[in-house]
Amino acid sequence: MSYKIIVVHGPNLNLLGKRETDVYGQNTLEDINQQLQELADSMNIEVKIMQSNSEGEIVSFIGENMGWADGIVINPAAYTHTSVAIRDAISALDIPTAEVHLSNVFKREGFRHFSYITPVSTGVICGFGADGYLLALEAVVRQIKLRKE
Repeated sequence: MSYKIIVVHGPNLNLLGKRETDVYGQNTLEDINQQLQELADSMNIEVKIMQSNSEGEIVSFIGENMGWADGIVINPAAYTHTSVAIRDAISALDIPTAEVHLSNVFKREGFRHFSYITPVSTGVICGFGADGYLLALEAVVRQIKLRKE
């Protein structure tokens, strides 16, 4: 069975590989998307990937994929700490959701320790760089399978 997963990259992630590489690593967003697509192909999974610096676009993308998506991988980036709207959009889907952060947010500034997204996510992966996305995709697929058993 082929599952359908949406992958959402939040604000400033289009700058990966150029911005604070000591924190976020050398991988570009294109590198990460290519790795995700290759893993998805190997698992016979369909993915829709988007990046936006706009909260409204992210909320709309999540809502537009209600009924299509079996799971979500999301790095809400700075919206992690501010967006009730993204939280509510995820909550409305009630599907396995992995919140991803490239850096270990708990080793950083205190404001990064709070997430509006965590309470509506199945789990959180942080601190593993680009590998976190791949771990998240695998974890979401496992959670989908558990729900369908």
